[in-house]
Amino acid sequence: MERGLRYFAYISLVLLVLIMGIMGGVVLDRSVISKYVPQQNIPADAQNEFKLMGEAWNTIHKVYVDRSALDSTQMTYGAISGMVDSLGDTGHSRFLSPDIIQAENRQLQGEFEGIGATVGTRNGNTVIIAPIDGSPAQKAGLKPGDIIAAVNGEPMAGVPLNTVVSKILGPAGTKVTLTIQDPDTGEKRDVTITRAKIILNNVTWYQIPGTTLAHVRIASFSKGISDDLKKALTEIQDKKLTGVVLDLRNNPGGLLDEGVGTASQFLASGDVLETRDANGNIKKTPVIPGGVATRIPLVLLVNQGSASASEIVSGAIQDAERGTLVGETTFGTGTVLSQYPLSDGSALLLANQEWLTPKGRVIWHNGIEPDVQVQMSAEITPLTPDAEKAMTAEQFKASQDSQILKAVDLLNQQANH
Repeated sequence: MERGLRYFAYISLVLLVLIMGIMGGVVLDRSVISKYVPQQNIPADAQNEFKLMGEAWNTIHKVYVDRSALDSTQMTYGAISGMVDSLGDTGHSRFLSPDIIQAENRQLQGEFEGIGATVGTRNGNTVIIAPIDGSPAQKAGLKPGDIIAAVNGEPMAGVPLNTVVSKILGPAGTKVTLTIQDPDTGEKRDVTITRAKIILNNVTWYQIPGTTLAHVRIASFSKGISDDLKKALTEIQDKKLTGVVLDLRNNPGGLLDEGVGTASQFLASGDVLETRDANGNIKKTPVIPGGVATRIPLVLLVNQGSASASEIVSGAIQDAERGTLVGETTFGTGTVLSQYPLSDGSALLLANQEWLTPKGRVIWHNGIEPDVQVQMSAEITPLTPDAEKAMTAEQFKASQDSQILKAVDLLNQQANH
């Protein structure tokens, strides 16, 4: 995903919301597949294994000295998480508690409560993948790669991500103190963040100061994004702007249909992606006809925080040679995740397919490499359309966002030829 892929064994969920299911893969359908082994039926070939788990359960309940720590639900969830983790599909397949499912559903509707960041795991640590635009996490100065060393003074090293998430969850207006460790220097600092109700402005745009170009930012692919984008692109063309910078940096992804709808605004024909199942069967997903911006000059911005549906869009645009990708290699999400409900409202999110670019390129663990590599320090906050509203042309040119400056340069060169 390749600095991001080397740095993170990602688990995609929107932090501290905490929203699962977005980054680790594209969730195809919220109500998909409810088949699971009935709880009363122990598989015939797993009698000894279930017996062993029962022995461990009974021993813990009988002799563990801290009686207050015995929580049957948490023990059960921990056991299920361990089973899924043993598959080795780190950052993709995982167990979802009822609280996480509720938070995810709220996020996919474009609204939730939390600190507003995406998180993942690296070397047993929970790390910040990216703060959400305008979120409490971003305002507190959290950066991609920051390690969450402790929550409210409790060490989090080696603690499962689900547990870390549960400790950071909380209603708007309440506070949580994170001990943040710099991944490069090892220095630690305490950051107290007030949780908030976050309404995602998933599609924003503004005319880049001093240019005839539009900066279009998509923060995530929640419900309705492709319709919002279509409206924005219509406004851009009505204003006779001459090019679009489509910004997918730190976009963890979201709904497959919205990714397909977004790519289809820029593509006149062809496919958006391919899906390959466990038997090697390939299914092509075609472009949806009627895109409103199939000819306007286009540059895409991507980085290590661009994942899932962001990579679907990036791969489709790149394969069709419809636009130029600028920035850093993307996250590398490559499995399609389907949700399998369990009887208490929890669920398993399991990989059952792999998706590829239209030309059959594997994205899982590889990511999408940009056409023009432009590295940018994690200390620099990427410009957003909202930030540009207060900038002059000179201030924009003097900004440290080298990626968007390169995108503007490329579009200007294209206009002059």
